[in-house]
Amino acid sequence: MKKRTILGGIFLLLFAGLLIMSCAPTKESVKIIPRDVLFGNPDKVSPQLSPDGSYLTYVAPYEGVLNVWIQKVGEGEAVPLTKDQGRGVRRYGWAYNGEQIIYLQDQDGDENWRIYTVGVEGGEPTLLTPDDPDVKHKFQAQILKSIPEKPDELLIGLNKRNERIHDVYHLNLKTGKMKMVEEGDPAVLGWQIDHTMTIRGYTRANPDGGQTFLIRDTGKGSYRELITWSGDDMMTSGVITFRDDNKGLFIIDSRDRNAGALIEYDLKTGKSKEIAADDMYDVSSVEMHPTDHTVQAVAFVRAKREWEVIDPAIQTDFDKIQKMNPGEFSVIDRTLDDKHWLVVYDQDNGPVKYYAYDRESGDMTFMFNHREDLVGQPLVEMKPISFQSRDGMTIHGYLSLPKDWQGPGPMVLNVHGGPWYRVSWGYDSEAQFFANRGYACLQVNFRGSTGYGKNFLNAGDREWGGTMQNDLTDAVKWAVEQGIADEDNVVIYGGSYGGYATLAGVTFTPDLYKAGVSIVGPSNLETFLNTIPPYWESFRKVMDERVGEIPRYDSGQMMGMPKKPEDFTPEEKKEIEFLHSRSPLYHVDEVKVPMLIAQGANDPRVNQAESDQFVEAMKAKGLDVEYVVYPDEGHGFARPENRLDFYAKTEKFLAKHLGGRYEE
Repeated sequence: MKKRTILGGIFLLLFAGLLIMSCAPTKESVKIIPRDVLFGNPDKVSPQLSPDGSYLTYVAPYEGVLNVWIQKVGEGEAVPLTKDQGRGVRRYGWAYNGEQIIYLQDQDGDENWRIYTVGVEGGEPTLLTPDDPDVKHKFQAQILKSIPEKPDELLIGLNKRNERIHDVYHLNLKTGKMKMVEEGDPAVLGWQIDHTMTIRGYTRANPDGGQTFLIRDTGKGSYRELITWSGDDMMTSGVITFRDDNKGLFIIDSRDRNAGALIEYDLKTGKSKEIAADDMYDVSSVEMHPTDHTVQAVAFVRAKREWEVIDPAIQTDFDKIQKMNPGEFSVIDRTLDDKHWLVVYDQDNGPVKYYAYDRESGDMTFMFNHREDLVGQPLVEMKPISFQSRDGMTIHGYLSLPKDWQGPGPMVLNVHGGPWYRVSWGYDSEAQFFANRGYACLQVNFRGSTGYGKNFLNAGDREWGGTMQNDLTDAVKWAVEQGIADEDNVVIYGGSYGGYATLAGVTFTPDLYKAGVSIVGPSNLETFLNTIPPYWESFRKVMDERVGEIPRYDSGQMMGMPKKPEDFTPEEKKEIEFLHSRSPLYHVDEVKVPMLIAQGANDPRVNQAESDQFVEAMKAKGLDVEYVVYPDEGHGFARPENRLDFYAKTEKFLAKHLGGRYEE
């Protein structure tokens, strides 16, 4: 499967059946954007070229379900290559043989990914990682490496032998034959495979929450320690890939500096050379030549994505692409001969645009918008903002205001998930949704968010519900002071960590919000940490150091079974008390506002019990809560019918409590 850049409906008529609730900040003359336009299936997304550029593929609906479509470049019409009738196909890529598409699929959101392949002529897909009668647990497949020189082969990870460990297997795409080539370990965070498809190294999780990269000179023999990153550097450092000669590495490194810089590391001499760096912002992505494996450009996401060209050979190309369209751009695919590129443009107040770029002629050809029905809709700008937190940190974020806005007015604080993630500028369906319904939408990158260097990220360690939550509280107060938000009409909303922050917001600061909407949010950090997927084993020490540690029996490996309370030491009891102090479930008595809570029944990251127990506690206290569980979803809502149902519930909930408008 080709390597990408690093660190990855029907239009509803409005003439009848539309109910507009009054809301002063957004005039009724502003057209309401149908939910289906915002949250239904996209028209076309994820275009890719075959390695030789003869075929174009993309993801688009087939009979209402997202599937991969294919067409011969310059010839005829596209046809569906896959015809899934369930959750659809979203994660796919070309095999280097140019004859097969490879895609990943799970079962109703359980994230137990399986690998399928289908030929360019279509037909029934082949499941390459089928169930094994000797394996009693569900297992997950990961695609690790492919190279043009071995076009029919893949290296993949499978946790068949032990559900906590992904071993490395060699897989033949044509025959389906599979063989284990490297046995994993519970401490392996990730493998590094060179450009001959030889396993040369791996990153090991360390007990202090840091990581060590180990290397070997060939595909056999023992590994030696090469680079160790402490816990402070772990989240802003790591190995990207090998240099073209396989005698050097490209790494992101934040040792002895604040932000992760792109470094070239020579394996023979141990010398390092800085390629790109910024004092405040981490390297976000790296554009590399498809066959030479040289670094050609580096992106930093400041208020917006900004490219720094490293290789003069593509300077003219990047200049042309930048001038072609407003907004941000990325090169999302390149043919092996590097003559043809696919380019995506992101903008805040319009659809995502896809272009084909011919490097020899310099021609840019528009292909499609990701949602054509967004053209002409009353979309709004996403404006970068910043403010000072109560302890002096600069917090960055984005504000989307309704058209004809006259604040102060109702506001939705939309909290991102992760929490090791960040909100970025560009088209955001939720921000447009809230603004169109009459609410200011504020999105902030609170401490613990990525992209702003290790000092900012590490300031969120063990601060779930603490200073991370304070940043959100300070964001609301800033919006009130700026005359944006009406302090009596603010709703907190979010999914995953954002769902947790929502529950924390209505329990720890119960007078700040008018209502809350939590999607797949953990409510009890103790039970949450005890139910994360077993294959997250190598990441557990990071969770221990950055969230809180669950007492476990020593198993001689990284983890054992959770201890029984009667076996806790005084120090372990204190840690559990800390986790409870930061768990909204233990503070549900403080809730004063109505809640809408949504959950996927098959969520492997945040177990359904996290939502169940909070809802049950609210009901036991006689508190106002609406709860919806989608039986065929996981960590988020992939099926369009479920998304549309959820957002219909959300806009009615918000209209009831904030006075905005909604589509009936």
